[in-house]
Amino acid sequence: MFNDPNMIQKLASNPKTASLLADPEFMGKLQRLKSNPNDIGREMQDPRFLQVMSVLLGIDMQFGAPPGAGEQAGGAREVEEDVEMPDAKPAQQEAPKKEPEPEPEPEEETEEAKAAKEAKAKADELKKKGTEFYKKRQFDEAIQHYTKAWETHKDITYMTNLGAAKFEKGDYEGCIEACKQAVEYGREILADFKMIAKAFARIGTSYEKLDDLPNAILYYQKAQTEHRTPEVLTKLRNAEKLLAKREKESYVNPEEAEKARELGNAKFKEADWPGAVEAYSEMIKRAPDDPRGYSNRAACFIKLLGFPSAVQDCDEAIKRDPKFIRAYLRKAQAYFAMREYSKCIDTCAEATEHDEGGKNAREIQAQESKAIQAQYSAREGETEEQTMERIQRDPEVWQLSVDISRELLLIMYRLSASFKTPSCRAFCSKPRRILRHCRIISRTLRSARRSRNWYTLV
Repeated sequence: MFNDPNMIQKLASNPKTASLLADPEFMGKLQRLKSNPNDIGREMQDPRFLQVMSVLLGIDMQFGAPPGAGEQAGGAREVEEDVEMPDAKPAQQEAPKKEPEPEPEPEEETEEAKAAKEAKAKADELKKKGTEFYKKRQFDEAIQHYTKAWETHKDITYMTNLGAAKFEKGDYEGCIEACKQAVEYGREILADFKMIAKAFARIGTSYEKLDDLPNAILYYQKAQTEHRTPEVLTKLRNAEKLLAKREKESYVNPEEAEKARELGNAKFKEADWPGAVEAYSEMIKRAPDDPRGYSNRAACFIKLLGFPSAVQDCDEAIKRDPKFIRAYLRKAQAYFAMREYSKCIDTCAEATEHDEGGKNAREIQAQESKAIQAQYSAREGETEEQTMERIQRDPEVWQLSVDISRELLLIMYRLSASFKTPSCRAFCSKPRRILRHCRIISRTLRSARRSRNWYTLV
């Protein structure tokens, strides 16, 4: 800092240090610091060197100025910046009362405003008379008055009322035209959404009366977009269901269904199971009441290892024809493949009940015997714990075994006085604890395996 060649020039150019250069003592100290900067600590006792360092470093060091110097500089600034402010008025001082402003003189209505006002009054009177005729179900007179009201003064309510009168008269086309005109005018004047929704809903109802369900659904949806109401939503859902039902019914064609069945049979013989499923699905759409389509598709699902879907299709076929034995047999086959042997045997029993004349008795018995044999083979060598675990996984067998266990415990309750204690009654109220701890039930279930009448227990 003191070795700066421009040091003297900087000090001479600053008014605070320019006068110091005329002092020989100060210049001698400055030269000593220039040759030996380590003596700065000793020379810092001289406040003039603070001014020098302030100038050379370019920072303000007023804290080192002589007493009174800063106050003088600050005082001048304070005098310049101190501006007298008027005293604030006390808060409690009441504001002067304002004199009441004179009411503006009413402007004279123009001829156009007077004419519009008179037309509005006249149109309202016509609307009122039209409503009276509407309530009396004199729709022709009501239509005339609503039309005159609209011609006298444009208002969306006149046109919606006109549409309502035409709707009640049975002129649905006229109602649609009037309501569309009301919507168009409502858009121009930015009418309330509820009024627009009301007009759209009436258009949808008119289209529904004309048996045009697609357009009815369209305008019901528009009405819901403008303003959602439960009444219009109910109409929309009913129209959608009716349209879906009609489309489904219109698709029914026995001739096309037979073609689809033949195509499915050909695909089945070619082992094209996905193609056969698609063909039989088409048959079901073309002939939904024919159980053969569901039964044949179930056979394809069995080939594709889709056993739950096969059971579902068999149930649909049985629902349409309880005497369709082929559906029972395929359902039993699906249960057998899923190793649901008890359900397979039950299905065979149902098939036997509906097999008139025993025409399919041999197939039914063969499937039933196959299921019973597979059931015994799967349970051969089964331990008591495995039997109990399997029973607990089967809800029907579990419930039946619980009923038997309760009957046995009731017998023991009557024979033994110890079973009359509260702890015993609490024990009997928990079926899982009964099956886990009561040995007599386990022995009963094991012995029941030898009887065919008790096969559902095990």
